[in-house]
Parts: sequence; C-alpha cells; structure tokens
Amino acid sequence: MTAWIIPDWPAPASVRSLITTRQGGVSRAPYASLNLGDHVGDDPLAVAANRQRLGRSLPATPCWLQQVHGTTVLDAGAGSAQVRVADGAFARNVGVVCVVMTADCLPVLLCDRAGTVVAAAHAGWRGLQAGILERTVAAMAVPGVELLAYLGPAIGPQAFEVGGEVRAAFVDAHAQAAAAFKPLPQPVNRSGGWLADIYRLARQRLASLGVEGVYGGEYCTVSQESRFFSYRRDGVTGRMASLIWLSE
Repeated sequence: MTAWIIPDWPAPASVRSLITTRQGGVSRAPYASLNLGDHVGDDPLAVAANRQRLGRSLPATPCWLQQVHGTTVLDAGAGSAQVRVADGAFARNVGVVCVVMTADCLPVLLCDRAGTVVAAAHAGWRGLQAGILERTVAAMAVPGVELLAYLGPAIGPQAFEVGGEVRAAFVDAHAQAAAAFKPLPQPVNRSGGWLADIYRLARQRLASLGVEGVYGGEYCTVSQESRFFSYRRDGVTGRMASLIWLSE
C-alpha cells in the first residue's frame, strides 16, 4: 500500500520491513483510519479489520506485544498462548514477524548485515533511557558493528517538550546526551523546560553499542497530522505498526 513507509536502508535482501501510517483503514475518528492498537478504545471489529488488511502484506500473524515502556525483549518465534508483555522482539527464523506499535514513541528496526536476525524495539523516552536498545542488541547476539538500524516515525525535536527530570535521567547515565536537549525559555505546558531530540538520543545509544549504520529519523508524528497518529497531539488516538521479518 502506497500510504505505508518502506524503510530506505541497505538491509540485505532477506530482510523485509514496513511501517504503517494512519491511512488506509476503516476506523472512525478519533482513530481514523488504520488504527492497529486494540487497547486504545477503538471498535474491536474495526481493529480486527485493519489488522486483516495489514496481514495481506505479511507472511504470518505478527508477534503483537503488550508494551509497558520497559526493557523486556523476547523471541518472537517462541510461541505463547499468554499475553506477551515486552517492548522488544527478535527473530531468527524465516517468516516470523516482529512488530511494535507507536504514536510518538520511537520504533527502531534492526537487522544484521548477513540477514540472519531481525528485531523491533519500542523506544519511548522511558524505555530508551532504561536500556531497551541495549537489551535488544544483546538479544540479537551479534556485534554492534554488524548491525543496521532504522529509526521510524516519532515525535520530532521541535515538538518533544520534556521536563528537567527527563533530561537529568539521560545525562546522568550518559553525559553526551546533553547535546540532545535544547532549553525552552517559555514552556508551552508545565511539564516543559526542554526540547528533546529522541532520534539523536537513540543514535547516541546505538553508537555506544557499535551500531554505525543508522538510517531514518526524518519524520515528526506530531506535526504531520494527516499521516501519523500522535498521542501527545490528540490524546485519544490510534497506533501505527513498525514490522520486520526474514524472508526466503
């Protein structure tokens, strides 16, 4: 579907990936139209129809996660009848689809240059600060220098207003994170004080892991209203999906 994003990165031919937008589904406002989140108050039948539309472009049902802004990473190929609570997933087998859902948080897709393992991580600021990318790379069990990463649509650096406690959490852990924050003299809301660049923060964390091949990061979910869902902009809204898998 032309409304979706096909990541532009030098992934090997065995790696397939796509990122949905808010376009092309059946949900009604405020979830219009391709909402894939079944936890945001949308009509379950609409969500099911949207997931069915997505499924036509996939080799199998994705490993949907209950995301909690944590650092748990699981094997998407390990079947489970229970709700899978995690913020990252990896796969080594052909046809196993890793997926994370977002609406401002940063989705990160990863693969190795040899095309033998893929992963998806949900990197909101809490998970990013706590180490979701580090845990995901560790689960892939491949040296960082052998990995590629794609940063999907997230809240942009001109829209991500945060408080001083968020900046402190990042800077206390990694001093170089200070470069990803700009002071905001007149905060729009009480939680403000700084503008944060979540793309830059993710690039810093990936660089510290040896991941030099990092692509994407040019979108803003808040300002591009017709294309993306945004929790910060709208409050009640849908979710997009970032997916990656290995093919034959």
